[in-house]
Amino acid sequence: MTIQEIHELFLTCTKVSIDTRKIEPNSFFVALKGDRFDANTFAAEALKKGAAYVIIDNSDYYIDHRTILVENSLVALQELAKFHRNYLKLPIIALTGSNGKTTTKELINVVLSKKFTTVATVGNLNNHIGVPMTLLSFTSKTEIGIVEMGANHQKEIEFLCEIAQPDYGYITNFGKAHLEGFGGVEGVIKGKSEMYSYLKSNQKKVFVNLDDAIQNDKTAGFNRITFSQKDEKATVFIKSVSANPFVKIEALGVVIDSHLIGLYNANNINAAITIGVHFGVLVNDIKDAIESYVPENNRSQLMTKGSNEIILDAYNANPSSMKVALENFIQLGKTNQMVVVGDMYELGVESLAEHKEIVRFLNDHSSFECHFVGKDFFANAVDNERFHFYSSFDDFARYLADNRIENKMLLIKGSRGMALERTLDYL
Repeated sequence: MTIQEIHELFLTCTKVSIDTRKIEPNSFFVALKGDRFDANTFAAEALKKGAAYVIIDNSDYYIDHRTILVENSLVALQELAKFHRNYLKLPIIALTGSNGKTTTKELINVVLSKKFTTVATVGNLNNHIGVPMTLLSFTSKTEIGIVEMGANHQKEIEFLCEIAQPDYGYITNFGKAHLEGFGGVEGVIKGKSEMYSYLKSNQKKVFVNLDDAIQNDKTAGFNRITFSQKDEKATVFIKSVSANPFVKIEALGVVIDSHLIGLYNANNINAAITIGVHFGVLVNDIKDAIESYVPENNRSQLMTKGSNEIILDAYNANPSSMKVALENFIQLGKTNQMVVVGDMYELGVESLAEHKEIVRFLNDHSSFECHFVGKDFFANAVDNERFHFYSSFDDFARYLADNRIENKMLLIKGSRGMALERTLDYL
């Protein structure tokens, strides 16, 4: 069966699914294989639960005409997504970067949805499976698609661009993330810039922060839509930016008061403003969209727990995002501050040195109590009466059980695997 024939069957279904636990009537199930599972074994269950068709790549699980046998289910999913993208022919905005991808994607979506019917990547489903799933969630009613792309190795962004074929692209920044897979910061820049290579070779457009010297340099000669806090010739000139703790932006003759914490979120907002302007969203609608956006999922959330005020930024962390979060927290200058930071993952041979640098930074620039959780921070313990080091969260939990934290302003930040939101249970 050709991809076109599979696509014709797909169009008769309501949605695509790769999880039998989430099967809906008339869905299109694709049986993928992983290290610890083989969804071919669930093909019959998927049909029983209401799937109209299932794609399998093991003939042992063929059932009837509703079963589509292919050589490789994952490849079929990716080829189907690419075919569907070309079938719909809608404009697609792709974004990647070391930090801020998901927040920026959410902001772009709320801004553009003021004028268009948009569909964006759900959560951070931004890999070789998530991007095809996002593309297959677009329908004939979708007017603009917004696709987040993540990567931790070379050639991944290139591959995702070949599937999604974006018309516009935006790279948030280049930072110290996934150093192990990319092979250092230069590897990060090379890997993320695969999006620029695709856009340039296909005469597509890029959104660029002119104040980022690397981005400015790498997109010279491109078809650019730009923003800047320094260059008034940019497509969108950002007159002023402040954060105490929420980001406030003055641009386009209006003041935008966001619910996002920290100056590090300013460029995420500025990108959404610029993309909104390019697509003709009214200025007041851009303002309303950004002011109505409230972060969730442990991303820079401001909350109160008992007598404590908390900035919960425990969704993920790398050296770049950790540094700017700490800088922002320090500049708040409150008398009752405290930080809880957890290990940063996927740093390879640089890991101990990068954790040591965070300890050094807080030793030199902070005056408040700091709690370091995880084996790499523990390996860099120093003698400072304000500093407390724990080799695991369990050790930290024991401290919290015996030492009540009250009347503090806390920053909680660490990699996803640390799950530092568990700290809230003890406050």
